[in-house]
Amino acid sequence: MQGRRSVAIRSERRLFNDVFNIDEVVVAHQRNDGTMSADERRLVFERGDAVAVLLLNVDTHAVVLVEQFRVPSLIGRRRDDPGTNNGWITEVMAGMIDADETAEQAAIRETLEETGYKIENPVLICNFFSSPGGTSERIFLYFATVSDAARPGRGGGSGDEDIAIVQIGVAQLFERLAKGLIDDPKLAIAAYWLQSQRHSLGSLGPPAAQ
Repeated sequence: MQGRRSVAIRSERRLFNDVFNIDEVVVAHQRNDGTMSADERRLVFERGDAVAVLLLNVDTHAVVLVEQFRVPSLIGRRRDDPGTNNGWITEVMAGMIDADETAEQAAIRETLEETGYKIENPVLICNFFSSPGGTSERIFLYFATVSDAARPGRGGGSGDEDIAIVQIGVAQLFERLAKGLIDDPKLAIAAYWLQSQRHSLGSLGPPAAQ
């Protein structure tokens, strides 16, 4: 049934146009009982599609992550602790897909910009909507192996980005996953995938020294 139901978009209008956009969409859709819904006004946070890459360093047997300050992370945590200054989050490297490139090309470019590592032929884990109730953004999540010899750049991002490179042993990553200590959904999904693949990926090797 999914994808075969009727949808009628009555109107679309851009309400806000900046780094991110907000669109107003008036739409009707076929309901579960077969009838058409009334026209519904919905706001869509439009930012395009993004890529994310879980990097596994075969030399250190650790995943390569990035840590940076995110204002939304700070605001979200202040709902629990109004006095916190903790806006930093450890996550898989990620970035937006430019209009003239494929998701794979964006993954290769963003990996080099943010981490300094050069990757080829990343493996697509999955693509998913980051928050389908509010935004149309899709994330294309990849996996790639890297080595210290294939790091032509320093990483750290471009422009005013302030990105720190963090390496976490595979065993420690799985421990954090089991304890519910991962707050980046991209990393959680990738970690579950890596866990399911650990017996078929010879590059996992022993855990890195902690």
